[in-house]
Amino acid sequence: MKNYFILICLFCVAYSTAAQQIPSKEIQIKTALLAAPDELKDGAMVYGYDDKGEFLVLRKGSNDLICLADDPNSPGFNASCYYKGLDEFMERGRQLRKEGKNAKEIFDIREEEVKSGKLKIKDGATLFVLTADDEDYDREKGEVNNSYLRYVVYLPWATAESTGLPLRPSGPAMPWIMDPGTHRAHIMINPPRD
Repeated sequence: MKNYFILICLFCVAYSTAAQQIPSKEIQIKTALLAAPDELKDGAMVYGYDDKGEFLVLRKGSNDLICLADDPNSPGFNASCYYKGLDEFMERGRQLRKEGKNAKEIFDIREEEVKSGKLKIKDGATLFVLTADDEDYDREKGEVNNSYLRYVVYLPWATAESTGLPLRPSGPAMPWIMDPGTHRAHIMINPPRD
C-alpha cells in the first residue's frame, strides 16, 4: 500500500512539472506571433499545445498565415510562421516525426511523395523562423530576448543555376539557396545578428 501511495505521488509531481512547462494558451499565441510579419499577426492561425502536451489549434485564423508555438519539449525557443500553402507539407513532417522517423527518413519520404504528386508544396511559399536560447525565453511572462529571425522562400527543385543564387551566404543578409535540386530547395535569408 505504501509503494502504491509513493507511485501516485511521483505521478502527480511528474504531471504537475510537465504541466508547468507548457505556457498558457495566451502566452503561446503571443510568442508564436513574434515570428509573424506585423501586418499578418492579427489574422494568423496558431498551433500550440494543451496542458497534456497535445498539439492542437490554439486560435483559428482569418488570413493565409499559420504560426507554430514553441515546442515545450525542445531546448531553446523556436516559433515559426508559414504560408498556408505549406501546411500539408509541414503536417506530413509532423506525422513522420511522431512515427519516430529521423530527419533523413523524413526528407526521403517527402521527396518521393512530392515527386509522385501525393504531397504538395507551394512554390514561392514563405517561412519565418524566430529562435532564441533557453535562458532568453521566460515561459511565464512570454518574453523572448536576444532572438534571431530567419526567412525562407520555398522553390522546389530550384538550383543555383536556375536562380543565380550562391550555395552559401557570403555577406550579411545575402540570400542563398539551400537543398538545391530537391523538393525542399529554398532561399535562405539570415539577417546579421545584433
